[in-house]
Amino acid sequence: MTATVDQAVTNLQELIDNRTAVTTAQAAVKVALATENGKMPALLVFLHALEAFIRLTFGASATALADFSLEPPKARTPMTAEAKAVAQAKAKATREARGTTGAKAKKAIKGNVSATLVVTPAAPATATPEPVAPAAPAPTTKA
Repeated sequence: MTATVDQAVTNLQELIDNRTAVTTAQAAVKVALATENGKMPALLVFLHALEAFIRLTFGASATALADFSLEPPKARTPMTAEAKAVAQAKAKATREARGTTGAKAKKAIKGNVSATLVVTPAAPATATPEPVAPAAPAPTTKA
């Protein structure tokens, strides 16, 4: 490749100009990003409030929420009998573990129950309960 001195100077100057433009653009992007990052927390609060307002206004209407690119809330799945039994056992264990303590002490204590459930089939009730003998009255003292 043969080039004159003027062509070489022109090519080098073009390279320098391009590099300067890229560096200037990168600096402008850094400034714009810093500005955006500074304003982002307040804008996110606004967006969350706007979404809450839209959901409150339109409820679970899938078509109205789709206009705002929002999905309707998922339907809650009912708890199974086993899950209800485990939750009840855990709640009972927590109440027993806490006992009668102050509010701060209650927060520090949690019940611990293994989450296994054994279900046995109910046997037919053929046996009759035995009658309970009445308790003897307590002796009274005369003073």
